[in-house]
Amino acid sequence: MAASHSRQRPASRRLRAGLAGAAILLAACGAPAPPPEPRLPHIVLIVPDDLGRHDVSFHGGEIATPNIDRIAAEGVLIERFYTAPICSPTRAGLMTGRYPIRYGLMRNVIAPWQDFGLDMEEVTLPEVLAAAGYEHRAAFGKWHLGHVRREHHPLRRGFTEFVGHNTSIDYFTKERFGERDWFHGYEPADEEGYVTDLVAGHAVGFIDRHASDETPFFLYVPFNAAHSPLQAKEEDLPRYAHLDAVEPPRSWEEVTAGWPLAPEEQRREDRRVHAAMVHALDEGVGRILRAIDDRGIAENTLVLFFSDNGGGLGAADNGPYRGTKSTVFEGGTRVAAAARWPAGGFSGGGRVKAPVAYIDILPTLMGIAGIDHHGGKKLDGRNVRDVLAGADPDGPARDLFSFVGQKNPEREQVSVMSGAWKLVVIGPPLDRPGSAAASEQLLYRIEEDPFEERNLATDHPDVRARLFEKAREFRALQPPNPVGSFGAGMEGFEPPPNWQFPDADATDLGGS
Repeated sequence: MAASHSRQRPASRRLRAGLAGAAILLAACGAPAPPPEPRLPHIVLIVPDDLGRHDVSFHGGEIATPNIDRIAAEGVLIERFYTAPICSPTRAGLMTGRYPIRYGLMRNVIAPWQDFGLDMEEVTLPEVLAAAGYEHRAAFGKWHLGHVRREHHPLRRGFTEFVGHNTSIDYFTKERFGERDWFHGYEPADEEGYVTDLVAGHAVGFIDRHASDETPFFLYVPFNAAHSPLQAKEEDLPRYAHLDAVEPPRSWEEVTAGWPLAPEEQRREDRRVHAAMVHALDEGVGRILRAIDDRGIAENTLVLFFSDNGGGLGAADNGPYRGTKSTVFEGGTRVAAAARWPAGGFSGGGRVKAPVAYIDILPTLMGIAGIDHHGGKKLDGRNVRDVLAGADPDGPARDLFSFVGQKNPEREQVSVMSGAWKLVVIGPPLDRPGSAAASEQLLYRIEEDPFEERNLATDHPDVRARLFEKAREFRALQPPNPVGSFGAGMEGFEPPPNWQFPDADATDLGGS
């Protein structure tokens, strides 16, 4: 069993105190007790890594994903679910309900050699749910929100159980840079098996242990699949030996900032292995859904599925959308997503057409849990429960932003969607004098042109200028010391043995 941690962070204590104080005030005033609320749902959040939008068959893809499809068929398919363009920022935004640029965690991922993590001043999703009565809160899979300092560990950020790793690892040996990165709680573990299968197995075990509890549970399953390294189980490889290479997206040279495209034969092999990895992912999702069914809790379990970003160049299929992972084009940020919660109205196989974003996860779950204030900083996301239930088909009126500067600091990408329009700005940092003149600015009517084929910047200079100022203001949110560029600190780096935290303290010893 995964190790637990009993410490409460100040934000969590404030949340609990606020809820308790409200109950005491009602009693002191002689107010009648409110009628009991319906039981809160169990929550299962499944987030695969680098899954292409058209890597699922519910979008017409060539990889069979019957279990993932089942979430959409029995729940709702979310047509326009937006994430950040890369891994760590999406995970940070769903955990906080805030754009990760605000705390310096949006331009790049946290590389293994970097001492950086999710800002300790941010209130996290499991802390919020703990205050609402979710006693058991587990994370199984890829964390990627800080690993050098123990304060960044999942067990310090609101989770009660953790099994997994920090960044991408070998699917069989669990190694990264020659050291094993696989933990049960705080402690390295020698558990053997294919990583995707292990993650699914721990999720099933958690459901089996807590489905009958009086309190609801929160289960976060950030699968590493189908992120590199491209490694599939031998028995799964023949299933997709017939697949051809994925055609590179339009203007791939532009959106990859010069990263080379592999030869076609290599891309064909990569596609076949990637497809077999997606098959294993789908099987893992099926095991989780069956565990929910077998325990009789499907009616009041909210299952939410979405990729952390678009698929990478060469192996994944983002369909006809422009761009890939690491870009703010639709191919990098508009991902496969579905939700199911029969008791809450997320059912019937409908399609949600309004834009929904990763930053909406925390405020939506707050609303479902009956919490109207979380004791932290102002949220950027919105409660989209009514959108997912079909009661608000248009969704909230708001702008949506994206940003990435991972590959080339002189070609950062910032985007803003506002009403019918989307502007993409590519160039030097927008806080630099002369950046407007030095930037490429691409303007689209995004609902009419979701494949971003027709640049209307010249035809609508007023719209372009207005959205450029919004993009500039968003880029200005980045603090002075953000996460470093990807290669910063890599030279001469030596990983610690078993990737253990170097700043251990006595209270953390003895985890199982």
